[in-house]
Amino acid sequence: MNTPHTPLELPATDQLLVDGVLARQLRPLARTITLIESLRPDHRARARRVLEALLPHTGGAMRVGISGVPGVGKSTFIEALGLYLIEQGLRVAVLAVDPSSSVTGGSILGDKTRMERLSQNTNAFIRPSPSAGSLGGVASKTRETLLVCEAAGFDVIIVETVGVGQSETAVAGMTDIFCLLQLPNAGDDLQAIKKGIMELADLIVVNKADIDPRLAMLAKSQIKSALAMLRHSSPNWVPPVLTLSALKQDGIAQFWGEITRYRETMQASGEFESKRRDQAQAWMWELIDAGLRERFRENTSVKHELPGLQQAVADGHTTPAAAAHRLLKYLSEEH
Repeated sequence: MNTPHTPLELPATDQLLVDGVLARQLRPLARTITLIESLRPDHRARARRVLEALLPHTGGAMRVGISGVPGVGKSTFIEALGLYLIEQGLRVAVLAVDPSSSVTGGSILGDKTRMERLSQNTNAFIRPSPSAGSLGGVASKTRETLLVCEAAGFDVIIVETVGVGQSETAVAGMTDIFCLLQLPNAGDDLQAIKKGIMELADLIVVNKADIDPRLAMLAKSQIKSALAMLRHSSPNWVPPVLTLSALKQDGIAQFWGEITRYRETMQASGEFESKRRDQAQAWMWELIDAGLRERFRENTSVKHELPGLQQAVADGHTTPAAAAHRLLKYLSEEH
């Protein structure tokens, strides 16, 4: 029986994927991610085996979350940042989660077309992934994809969220630093900035500062004042507020300097690794919850009883608690 410390003996096809990823080959990397995103049970089993084999080679990248409302210039910013990092000798992976059509399930945006220069660079890897209705707008397999990219030797992994709903919370739970992009006019109406998002942010950027530098500085000042009234998660880090122009690539070096300072500060305090451990445990419980929900919905007795009990609850003939208790008993009867 395998234990977490026992090397897995992989089938030849899976071993080829592992070897290809570790050799930094893009085709095996893309095939592995496709396997991870598949809903087929046999593909899921293969993906678990491959991930277990790659796990000892993960953890070396800086995981950066980027969020902001549509129109704030996330893709322009990420492309400028990626090209800058490559100039510094780093390899960059971008996991861009597109909003999916609620009707067709199709991806609305095309990140490779929005980051054309970066996508053509041999030291960059961009993976657009439709969110497909997953909680928070972040693709449910983004965490696994992140680990595979780390095993493939990428130094920086950027996770871009759709910037709507609860995507900010989701991406903050899988990255080392969460960066929030704002528009220069954000300071005119701070009520429009959700308190929860501001509390999550480790770094705030006022983008498009070249359009109106005076307005950008005003926004910076007002955001800093708002941050002073909020409690941040770390006692060792005060989130800085920067102004920059991604379009003109002005301020990108300063932004990365703050990322570097953040990592050094958090590593010195022990918070960096502690945060990663907490995220891994939270991820495990999310998978347990998701697995239990799936088992529940696939249970034959639940499928049979659920429509009638739903109607009974709607008609007031039984309480939601009584209906839930009856349905959940079927899980305990599974063998």
